[in-house]
Amino acid sequence: MQNPDTIPYDVIIAGAGPVGLFLACELRLAGCSVLVLEKTQDPHSPLKGLPFGLRGLSVPTIGSLDRRDLLDDLTRRAAGRDTPAAAHWMQQQRRPGGHFAGIQFFHDQIDSAQWPYRLPGPIGSIAADMASIEAVLAMRAATLGVEIRRGCGVEALAQSDDGVTVATAGGMVRGRWLVGCDGGRSMVRKTAGIGFAGTDPEFTGYSALVELADPAALTPGRHYTASGMYTYAAPGTIAMVDFDRGAAHRSEPDRGHIEAMLRKISGLDVNVTALQLATTWTDRAHQATCYRKRRVLLAGDAAHIHSPLGGQGLNLGLGDAMNLGWKLAATIRGNASAGLLDTYAAERQPVGAQILDWSRAQVALMRPSRSSRALKAIIRDLIDTRDGATYFAERVWGVSLRYDLGDAHPLVGRSAPDFALADGRRLGELLRTGRGLLLDFGAQPSLQALARRWIGRIDHVAGEPEDRLGLSALLVRPDGIVAWAGGEPPDLDEAARATVRWFGEPVRLP
Repeated sequence: MQNPDTIPYDVIIAGAGPVGLFLACELRLAGCSVLVLEKTQDPHSPLKGLPFGLRGLSVPTIGSLDRRDLLDDLTRRAAGRDTPAAAHWMQQQRRPGGHFAGIQFFHDQIDSAQWPYRLPGPIGSIAADMASIEAVLAMRAATLGVEIRRGCGVEALAQSDDGVTVATAGGMVRGRWLVGCDGGRSMVRKTAGIGFAGTDPEFTGYSALVELADPAALTPGRHYTASGMYTYAAPGTIAMVDFDRGAAHRSEPDRGHIEAMLRKISGLDVNVTALQLATTWTDRAHQATCYRKRRVLLAGDAAHIHSPLGGQGLNLGLGDAMNLGWKLAATIRGNASAGLLDTYAAERQPVGAQILDWSRAQVALMRPSRSSRALKAIIRDLIDTRDGATYFAERVWGVSLRYDLGDAHPLVGRSAPDFALADGRRLGELLRTGRGLLLDFGAQPSLQALARRWIGRIDHVAGEPEDRLGLSALLVRPDGIVAWAGGEPPDLDEAARATVRWFGEPVRLP
C-alpha cells in the first residue's frame, strides 16, 4: 500500500480507453509521472472489433495522431483488418464523406476552397476500429513508461490542497491531479460531486450480428419506417432504433427480443435463427456542469455523452485529451500562466455542447412522425447542394473547429496547416516533441531574437515552405493550434501577447 503522506504521481488517470491512454501519452511526453487505473481486467471486447467498433476519425483527430507519430501505425494496423460489410455506404459508386441522420453527403459535392488557410491535399475522415486504436495507444503508453493497473477502478477520492487520494480495490494511491476518463457513468465525476445535466433518451438503439433464415428478406442500407429506423448490411449486421424513451437500454437482448424489434421496426416477417452479438445504446445527451473541480478534471465520455450518430464521440474525447495534456503538464512544471488550465474547460465545454446539439438535431429528423419526415426531405435537398454538402462536411469532419484566442486573424485558434518546408520537413513532424513551435518563414532576425527568450518552451524552426499562405511566421501551441499568425511584416507585439496567455509572463521584445 502506498504511504498516504507521499505523492508518487503527478497525474492519476481513471480509464484506459482511447482518451485516457492518449492523455497519459501526452503527459509522459512532457515528463510527468502518470498512473492509469482501469476497472476492467481484460481490455479486449468483441464490441471493439469489427463491425461495431468501426469509428470515423475527424480532421482534428487525424492531425493530432500525425503530430504524435501515431497515424502511420494506426492506418497500417487498421488496413490489416477486413472492412466490415456493415459499412454499406462503401458499396456505392460515389465516395461518401459522411452523413447527418443518415442523409449522406459526397466528396464530389464538397468545395474545400471555401475553407480559409487550408493547404491543397486530401481531406476527410479515415476509419479505424476501436481495438486497433486502443492497441496503438497502449503500445505508445508502454513505450513512454506509463504505469497501467487493470482490474483497479476508482472507488472513492478525497482532495487536499496539494493532491488527490484515490481509493481502489488494491489500496490507496495519491497523485497531484486526477483526471476522470472513465466513461459516461464516471465514478470520478460522481464522487467529485460534479453535476451531469442534459436531455433524457427518446429511443433505444440496437446493434446486432445475427443469422437470418432469409438474408434477402431485408434490403441493404438505411431505412426509415413508421416505427423507427434500421440499417442492414448482408448477411446479418443490423442497427436499429425504437422510440421507447430508452426503456430497453442496458438490457441484455436475446434472440427473441432482437427478432421482435426487427419485425416491429422493419414491418417485415423476418426470422432471426441465431444471435451472435448484440448491444444497446441511446440518444441520452448529458454534459458535466464543470470540467474541473479543484484537482479533479474530466475528459471524454466522463465529461459528455450523446448518441453515436455520426461518430463524433471518440473524436470529441481525443480532442479533450490533446487540449488538456499540454496545459496540465505545463501547470505541473510551473511554467504556465495561472489561468492556463482553466482554458481547458473554456475551450472544450462549448465544443462538447455543440456536438450534443448536433446529435439532438439528428434525432429530431429520425422521429417516426410526418413533421420529421418533412423536415428530413428539406435537409436532404440542402445537403444535395454544393454549399450544403460543404457545410455538413465542415461540421462532421471538424474543419470548423476554432477556439476564441482573442485574435481576429482567421487562422488563430484553428489547427495549423501542415506546411511542407523545402528541406522535406512537415509541420506535423516538427510538433512530435510535444513542445510549441515558432515556425519562421525566411529566418527573420527579429523572430530569432524573440525565440531565444522561449528556449526550452518553444522550438524555433526556420525554413521556406512550398506555400506561405500569405504568412511570415506562426506560433503553434503543443496541441497544433495556432496561437499567433504573422503577416508581412510580422507583428511582434501580438506574438508577445500570445505568449502571455500561454506562459503568464510578459516577454521582453528584442
